[in-house]
Amino acid sequence: MNDRVLLLIPKKKQSRFSENIYNGCVEIIVPRDGLIDRMVRLFYKTPEVMHIHLDDRGSFVWQAIDGSRTIRDIGTMVEAEFGERAAPLYERLIIFLYTLKKNGFITLSRPECIPGKNTG
Repeated sequence: MNDRVLLLIPKKKQSRFSENIYNGCVEIIVPRDGLIDRMVRLFYKTPEVMHIHLDDRGSFVWQAIDGSRTIRDIGTMVEAEFGERAAPLYERLIIFLYTLKKNGFITLSRPECIPGKNTG
């Protein structure tokens, strides 16, 4: 596992979607209002919004993304909450976060400064 990956900070892209929480699980609501989406709706019955339901672990990770925690920080929280149910922890967490990134729900950024590193 590359330690630099664990130092990345996930941040939500708030402008693209909204979210609801039902019984502790997150539902991400994405409007499908782009030009292509509207054109497809002329010919097929497609929903105007997409609902993505996360399970308990995905919901926990989603709620832990606050724009300041690193992947390592979130992994520590997941391990404390779910124990063995989270295994293999970082492999699953990184795949989930990269899936969120690939679909435009989050960005991944490097921290401004890394403790213990000389910046001069």
